[in-house]
Amino acid sequence: MAVTATAPATRPSAATSRTGAAAVTAALCLLVAALAIADLTQGTANAGAPEVWKALTGRGDAADTSVVIASRLPRAAAGLLVGAVLGMAGAALQAVTRNVIASPDTLAVNSGAYLALGLTAVTGVSLPLLASSGIAFLGGLAAAAVVLGLSGLGAGTVRLVLAGSALTLGLTAATEGMLLLFPQETTGIYRWNQGSISQNGFGGILQVLPIALIGLVGLLLVARRIDALALGDDAARGLGVPVRATRVIVVVLAALLSTAAVTLAGPIGFVGLCAPALVRPLARRFRAYTRTRGALPATALVGAALVLGSDVLLRSLIPADVAVAVPTGVVTSLVGAVFLIVMATKARDTAGTTDTERLRIRSRTAFLTATGILVAALVGVAIAGVLLGDSKLLLGDVVNWAQGNAGRTITFVLDTRVPRVLAALLAGAALALAGTLVQAVTRNPLAEPGVLGVSGGAALGAVLLVTTVPAAGSWGMAGAAFAGAAVSGAIVFGLAARGGFQQNRLVLVGFGVATGSAALISMLIILTDPFNATKALTWLSGSTYGRSLPDVVPLAVVLAVGVFLAVQRRADLDLVSLDEDTPRLLGLDPARGRLAFLLLAVLLSATAVAAGTIGFVGLVAPHAARALVGRRHVRVVPVAVLLGAVLVCTADLVGRTVIAPTQIGAGLMTALIGTPYFLHLLVRSRSH
Repeated sequence: MAVTATAPATRPSAATSRTGAAAVTAALCLLVAALAIADLTQGTANAGAPEVWKALTGRGDAADTSVVIASRLPRAAAGLLVGAVLGMAGAALQAVTRNVIASPDTLAVNSGAYLALGLTAVTGVSLPLLASSGIAFLGGLAAAAVVLGLSGLGAGTVRLVLAGSALTLGLTAATEGMLLLFPQETTGIYRWNQGSISQNGFGGILQVLPIALIGLVGLLLVARRIDALALGDDAARGLGVPVRATRVIVVVLAALLSTAAVTLAGPIGFVGLCAPALVRPLARRFRAYTRTRGALPATALVGAALVLGSDVLLRSLIPADVAVAVPTGVVTSLVGAVFLIVMATKARDTAGTTDTERLRIRSRTAFLTATGILVAALVGVAIAGVLLGDSKLLLGDVVNWAQGNAGRTITFVLDTRVPRVLAALLAGAALALAGTLVQAVTRNPLAEPGVLGVSGGAALGAVLLVTTVPAAGSWGMAGAAFAGAAVSGAIVFGLAARGGFQQNRLVLVGFGVATGSAALISMLIILTDPFNATKALTWLSGSTYGRSLPDVVPLAVVLAVGVFLAVQRRADLDLVSLDEDTPRLLGLDPARGRLAFLLLAVLLSATAVAAGTIGFVGLVAPHAARALVGRRHVRVVPVAVLLGAVLVCTADLVGRTVIAPTQIGAGLMTALIGTPYFLHLLVRSRSH
């Protein structure tokens, strides 16, 4: 009785809660106003606070007034609007899915809108702003529907992030393929995809504002239903709330709000994730923020503060003439990536590792049959890769080239084509082996270097070298990629090691590192000159174009060492893939063995990425190998290596022959192939 008697005394009264919430809301309004004023004083023109005040009061000269009214004021207004609608969209999505990771970014809404607008741009049709907004809305809504369907309406954090990141990779790969194939029609789409609140006048804001108001009013009308869903589906049904219909309505309204932001400023990353997370602690102190009608305004203010604060921070740290070129979305993505990593390290892990304890044994005949078929396929696709392309050759031409008797034209073709085929084969094999090691160590069949951010870190290191030292050779690229992979791998695996590489922490930290790497890559590409930018984009597509025999030497050396070590330590791989206790009982230190295998996987991923960014091979090849030959790594390793080599070489061959002389990078092709397969794995694992 003593506890129940004292409990009400420790809980603030309703009046106190309302007063405190009002004070917090007022403080947020003041913060947003201060950031907006600071944003108005920043820019390339020499117009500080006094000039801005004179322009706003009608006493400034014509030049300053034009700058403030036509550029800076619309920029601040766009920041306010974009931040507010993204914050509300994220809050609504998190409320109806009861998932703190749900947001327009993790639901692939932005990448769906990106693809839809890219398809429109390719047609060459010029559409007004509202029509473009409608197309972006349909693309974003379709992507969100797919992700929510695969994740059980967002019920699982890991499944939501995996489905969203996989679909984002696939949709982005398709869009970037169009950028390379139709450079004239899609001019400006890449820069738009990074998100910028810079505006020329208020025209766009006035057109998008009604869309945002419709979304806001709609959310307020269903606010009571959203609050009921917070009690659980059964309780909401008991209160007469149509659960599924409410979720659909809220997702549509959130997509509408996200579309308003995307149409006006492009994708501004992670505001919809961070803003509700920052308001959540307030809800634990002030009862007024626990209800949707109280939380939405607060989340809108926090979202506006995040966008304006990012813009102010960017222009404070970087010279004005450079800051103009850097989109605000790059800064918010970096902030969001750090926020997500911190959230992952503090969150309690509720998902265990996937059940992989049973070492399923298949017959020796199955292993020999699969190996024989794959070796034949490897030889066949390698020969096809050498013979086919923009110019077709015969086997006799290859024999003459090998003997040094070929003509000049054939010699030129084979001198460029053979290294490409070798690079594709070796990169595929290395990524497959890296994925095999990562999945064994983490005991998670959905883990792979790309999803976990290691490949993103390697790509960041390589792009940094491409944009700063364009003449760097293959060993320099390998070194830069390894440095980036080492840093990202240390962050991901170091933070995920606490708790034994549980799925939640591993996936969330990896997703955060991958997002941060992508933001930095975008900033490097935007700031560099057009030649280096095109070179970096082509390289990021996973193209093997321009490879020479010296370029593949580092990859061949690392792959040979990796295969040797993996085969030699195959028993240790089997043990660490079981559980934590079995290796210790048999005298193996699991922590030391896990670290060694992860370092080898990082090295393999880094050298493979030095040949171009190629995704999903590290997921598909090991998974297919286990399905073919069981889980014993003495068989999985060679079969996965062969599968990876065949997959990437086939993707490279298709990419440079189907629409020759135009070429599509192998990385884009594997992303287009791997995304449906990855989503299929999610569906199948959900059914189990």
